[in-house]
Parts: sequence; C-alpha cells; structure tokens
Amino acid sequence: QVQLVESGGGSVQAGGSLRLSCAASGFGAAMVNCMGWFRQAPGKEREGVAIIYTGGGSTYYYDSVKGRFTISKDNTKNILYLEMNDLKPEDSAMYHCAAVHPIYCSAGYFEDPPSDFGYWGQGTQVTVSS
Repeated sequence: QVQLVESGGGSVQAGGSLRLSCAASGFGAAMVNCMGWFRQAPGKEREGVAIIYTGGGSTYYYDSVKGRFTISKDNTKNILYLEMNDLKPEDSAMYHCAAVHPIYCSAGYFEDPPSDFGYWGQGTQVTVSS
C-alpha cells in the first residue's frame, strides 16, 4: 500500500524554524527518485516549494523559499525532509509531500499536476505568526 505521511508542522513566530518529515512506504524504486513538497493555504492556489531528484542528486527551489528552505532525503529510510528557516507569515499553509512519476519531475507539474502525476500525503499544517 502506497503511503506518504507528513509530520513536523506547527505554530511558530516569524523568523523561526521548523523541520518537516515525510515517511514514504509501499513505493517502487522509481517513484521515490523524484519527491518534493508543495503547499496550499485556504483560498489560495497550490504552490510548489521544493523538489529533489535523487537519481542525480539535484534540487530545485521555488523563488518564494530560495535561501530559506532546504530539501533533503534519507534514501535508506525513504524519508523526505524540509528544513524551513526564517519563516514568514506568508509561509503559513498545509504542506504536502509528493512522490511523482519521473517524467513529471519539474517545477510546473508540482503546481499544475496531470491526473497521473503521482501521490501525495494528507499534509501537515504550518502556521507562522507575525
């Protein structure tokens, strides 16, 4: 059974830090080569956060989080992480991790996914107060 379970969200003040985790299970090797995070706040559109392609070790960060967030993955445990520093109120959202088909491992798809994009979890809430 395919499963992605996020954790680590919470409430922090602006300037604070959080570390999100996402445990992946039930996936074939190809589906965990490309993983990432996206977020969505109430009334707002889905927004990509970061992508990691472990096949080549490359990462991608959307402009809104560059320099503040770091994505990483423990390949032995299939756990995806998102280290978030210098958090801002506009970072408040439900954060979801995703495991995607390698052909969709690019920025645009995380914000406008096709029907066979991949899988994502229920999310973990991040709230940043000013």
